[in-house]
Amino acid sequence: MDAGMKSLVIAVGVYNIVLWRSVLATLASAAGWAAQSRVMPGPGALRLHALRALIVGIVLITFFWGLARLPLAEAIGLSFIAPLFALFLAAMLLGERIRAQAVWAAVLGFAGVGVIVAGQFGAETHTHETLLGTLSILVSTVFYGFNLVLTRKQAQIAKPIEIMFFQNLFLLVIMGLAAPWIAVLLPREFWLPLVGVTALSLSGQYLMSWAYARAEAQYLISTEYTAFIWAIALGWFFFDETVTWETLAGAGLIIVSCWIAARASLRPVEA
Repeated sequence: MDAGMKSLVIAVGVYNIVLWRSVLATLASAAGWAAQSRVMPGPGALRLHALRALIVGIVLITFFWGLARLPLAEAIGLSFIAPLFALFLAAMLLGERIRAQAVWAAVLGFAGVGVIVAGQFGAETHTHETLLGTLSILVSTVFYGFNLVLTRKQAQIAKPIEIMFFQNLFLLVIMGLAAPWIAVLLPREFWLPLVGVTALSLSGQYLMSWAYARAEAQYLISTEYTAFIWAIALGWFFFDETVTWETLAGAGLIIVSCWIAARASLRPVEA
């Protein structure tokens, strides 16, 4: 999905791709919701759906804008720092205790980001756009960390199809606020690829909601690291991108840091 979105964003621009993807996703998820259940969620659930839609909107715009300016594997590697932010956000929002291991993990994770960014400055292809893309990806990771915390909370009170429909509906409303000024109708040749990435996005949303309803976030977050393998392969296949040793080393540090933080979170809190 990320590889497809990168191609579309480069061709059309991030706002219109996210807007029209939201239109398709809302229509598709509305059909599924109407077929399974038409019970309206309560006010509390609606507020949670709206809040997550706002956070997801910020994540999508900042991540895909940055993705269009960075190699796929590099962008995915930077995004791995999101679980570290999720740990600290859980402490602030849920009152969870931050252990020393989590602090050291955060230091190691930021060191990994530093290695990736340092590799960019040493590359011949380094540009001002590369730096802006990196900053945009890092902004998205902060909000994605918040999104991980909300995902678990949302999955405990609503079924996946409800989450998919109302999240996409609220996201469409939010994105639509700017439509009168900057929205354009996509050329015909882009609609089929957009349908493809929308189907992949909805499948991912459903599977994530299903998984987070059955397991704690701390167990599931580490599975996202498999995305780095796919990012390397798809970036090479579709965009002829090579992966530098700095990207591999930095992503490795970030993965190790999140593993340390996850192991620390599994230990019982002393009374």
